[in-house]
Amino acid sequence: MKPGLELPPLERLIALPDMIAYAGATWDWHRLHYDPSYLAPRGLDRPVVDGQVFGALLAEQVQDWIGARGTLRTLRFRFKNLVYAGDTVRCVGTVSAVAGNLVTIEHQVLAEGRIAVAPASSTVELR
Repeated sequence: MKPGLELPPLERLIALPDMIAYAGATWDWHRLHYDPSYLAPRGLDRPVVDGQVFGALLAEQVQDWIGARGTLRTLRFRFKNLVYAGDTVRCVGTVSAVAGNLVTIEHQVLAEGRIAVAPASSTVELR
């Protein structure tokens, strides 16, 4: 394991039914995520993806990559742009540092050609 190693990207189409299922699982029923009558007066033509979805996707990407070899210990991310129902997101990551059994990864989430999440980073503890 060396700095510069790229994680396999994770791509996901985020459809409205996915967003509603996520809202049900997390009890986050803000109308921004599903209600056209709430969105229209705010100049939005589609529901906005709940930002915590990106944490779940980044964690999934890391766990798929590291498997039983390690454990995700930290995850930090900042929203950059809105993502809407029907957008495809792509999570990318690169190992930026290895210190003993700790691996640091720098991430980005891209949505339809724009940066949706950055900066973002995670730390994995190798077993």
